[in-house]
Amino acid sequence: MPANANPSGDIFGGWIMSQMDIAGGIHAYEVAKGRVATVAVDAMTFHLPVYVGDVVSCYCSTLRIGTTSIAVKVETWVSRRSSGEVEKVTEGRFTFVAIDQNGRPRPVPKNDHE
Repeated sequence: MPANANPSGDIFGGWIMSQMDIAGGIHAYEVAKGRVATVAVDAMTFHLPVYVGDVVSCYCSTLRIGTTSIAVKVETWVSRRSSGEVEKVTEGRFTFVAIDQNGRPRPVPKNDHE
């Protein structure tokens, strides 16, 4: 939306990053079978700008599962409103920690994901 853009119509990188954090958190929640918290953005690369009107999609994959942490790769792709072209615009690596009801780290359950 225009409120998330600079005067040239480019969406702010921070807005894109927040959408990626949300998507990565949903993915990590499913892997951890419960609550998670972002502990690091280990890498972030902006390849192309995102424009007002682009349809933004984030795709996640698990990179690594530790005792209490989950590293997630998040790719952001857009469908250009002007042309319908689909392009990868951003990618990053986010680390989440599984937490209990008191906000303390807890083990990631052993699942079929290993």
